[in-house]
Amino acid sequence: MTSKQRSYLRGLASTMDPVFQVGKNGITPEITDALDDVLNARELIKISVLKNCFDDPKEIAQTIAERTHSHVVHVIGKKIVLYKPDRKNPKIILPK
Repeated sequence: MTSKQRSYLRGLASTMDPVFQVGKNGITPEITDALDDVLNARELIKISVLKNCFDDPKEIAQTIAERTHSHVVHVIGKKIVLYKPDRKNPKIILPK
């Protein structure tokens, strides 16, 4: 993914509200499965890491990306943005 594509996705995600929250239990298999389902439906999601979660948000983002086969767009503070393109019918068209 190029920096121009990341910038485009960051712009789209700036107006989004977080659809998931990661708390003190961290990343469980149930959360991973739910995130994968939402990524398949929406392609671009924002996740909020709660203050009671002691894991590093960057590590959480990498773990989720590996488990769901998605891309980490960016991590700012306690907010994570992930992107997973739909193989058959993409809703978000990335710039070249």
